[in-house]
Amino acid sequence: MHIEPGLVNGAKILLSYVTAAGAGAYAIQRARTTLREQGAASFAARSIASTVLVFSFFEILPHFPVGVSEVHLILGSTLFLIFGVAPAAFGLALGLLLQGLLFAPFDLPQYGMNVTTLLVPLFALEALARRIIPSGMAYVDLSYGQVLSLSLAYQSGIVAWVAFWALYGQGMTAANLAAISTFGGAYLLMVLIEPVVDLLVLASAKALRGLKGSGWVTPRLHSAG
Repeated sequence: MHIEPGLVNGAKILLSYVTAAGAGAYAIQRARTTLREQGAASFAARSIASTVLVFSFFEILPHFPVGVSEVHLILGSTLFLIFGVAPAAFGLALGLLLQGLLFAPFDLPQYGMNVTTLLVPLFALEALARRIIPSGMAYVDLSYGQVLSLSLAYQSGIVAWVAFWALYGQGMTAANLAAISTFGGAYLLMVLIEPVVDLLVLASAKALRGLKGSGWVTPRLHSAG
């Protein structure tokens, strides 16, 4: 997910540094909780795995520019369900940074906007999960409706943030509104794909009970909260 260069210019881009710093501070706070509850080795393993997957998603899976940004299959809800919120957040931030450093340096000025757009919906997804997933249910037992709700929340959050940056940078011109609408329509098609991926991954995790307690996945994957 890469906001087009030039969408936000000049002093306006300073806001992205503020929002990225806020998202980063919250990610660090959640990381501290994870470290305290599950240990450094588990957190590091899950963060590295998440980073590798995010980097692969950006580089290998199909992606194409539409309107004001690019459409990617990011699988944010999948990362959350398998690794937990803090490792998923670090994976999204580091995977995006590596991709920019190695293959897309022209995207680095937009890093603050892009990382905000990826992380804030993830934290909203975590809050939604606490509301719709009973404390006595492991993630491997989620229904299609539940994973659809999580995916819709994450993808809608991304579209909302991209729309915000576009309106903030370019205003409410007819061309800008049309570009935002085109991007939003294309991106929400991901909602048709991500829940299916989530269920396939969760089914695989349910079959692989050896992952339980391994430190490579969030404890909530196989156990009640």
